[in-house]
Amino acid sequence: MKEDLVLPAQRAQGPGTDGERLLEVTGLTKHFPVKGGFPIRRTIGQVQAVDGIDLTVHTGESFGLVGESGCGKSTTGRLITRLMEPTAGTVAYRGRDISHASRKQLAPIRSEIQMIFQDPYSSLNPRQTVGTIISGPMEINGINPQGGREKRVRELLEIVGLNPEHYNRFPHEFSGGQRQRIGVARALALEPKLIVADEPVSALDVSIQAQVVNLLQQVQNDLGIAFLFIAHDLAIVRHFSQRVAVMYLGKIIEVGDRDSIYTRPRHPYTHALLSAVPEVNLTDEDTGGRERIRLAGDVPSPISPPSGCRFRTRCWKAQDKCAAEEPPLVRISGNHEGHLTACHFPEEPTTEGREEDIVLDPALAALEEAASDEGQGQP
Repeated sequence: MKEDLVLPAQRAQGPGTDGERLLEVTGLTKHFPVKGGFPIRRTIGQVQAVDGIDLTVHTGESFGLVGESGCGKSTTGRLITRLMEPTAGTVAYRGRDISHASRKQLAPIRSEIQMIFQDPYSSLNPRQTVGTIISGPMEINGINPQGGREKRVRELLEIVGLNPEHYNRFPHEFSGGQRQRIGVARALALEPKLIVADEPVSALDVSIQAQVVNLLQQVQNDLGIAFLFIAHDLAIVRHFSQRVAVMYLGKIIEVGDRDSIYTRPRHPYTHALLSAVPEVNLTDEDTGGRERIRLAGDVPSPISPPSGCRFRTRCWKAQDKCAAEEPPLVRISGNHEGHLTACHFPEEPTTEGREEDIVLDPALAALEEAASDEGQGQP
């Protein structure tokens, strides 16, 4: 493939990006110290959970953040909501830097940025009733809605599809899906402008996942709330998000609108992610319709990530340049406006099947070869 022309990076545009920039993250970094030594403990390393990421969420937009486990997605969400203190970088909400704001300075902003947690069990206080859990944010912020807090809580329960009569019940009396709906109601209690949803459906059954995702989508359409939707389920992110960023080992390696990421990906890791999504093939002709990539090995340790491109140790296109230079996140030729990729040797913009599958795992390749020989009747 010819060397791609690098064009100046531009802000991603697409559905939902016509509004003002609600959230701007620049160079966001979070390193956790690793302690060791005896009898005097000292810092012997850093876990680079998030290492200099940039993203923008517009008013009313749903922005998806995907990647495999351990890539730093949840840490990013907690940094944005200021549940964690960033090591470096800036988090700007409506043009105001809140990266290191004090508790007093954050007080008026807290109500506008809410979070839905991943675990619907540990995120609810088992000693409090549903009414107390949902009305708690209103009490803390001194909000007294018309008709009283109890009336507002019952309205929120109805909005999320629960019976208002559940006001006095405890969390252990609900199923996992119902508990997550309670978490959604709690996040909506303060009428936020931005909700960070940290894998809100990963702990739920498949049948319940669709209900919760449809609920969030309805809430967004009715109330105009912007979402940062964090997940590792690519199908759900495609259904919910207008723009998507792909994260790997603390870095964003590709970002663009939904159609560009899912139909015209350029980064090899994005190709590998999409090829791993299972599909039901109803006919034999469908089996060769999409590319098939099987990576070897695990994600490198965030304590000592590879030099240059962090994906190079698992990439089939890696060259010496990938180890020496970290690729910038830029728009490359062939990409739509706003589609940025961090790769020196990007893939073709397609997900169609290749002449030869990419299988980097030697053990898997041997198994597949043995199965093929057995199917052909060879000894």
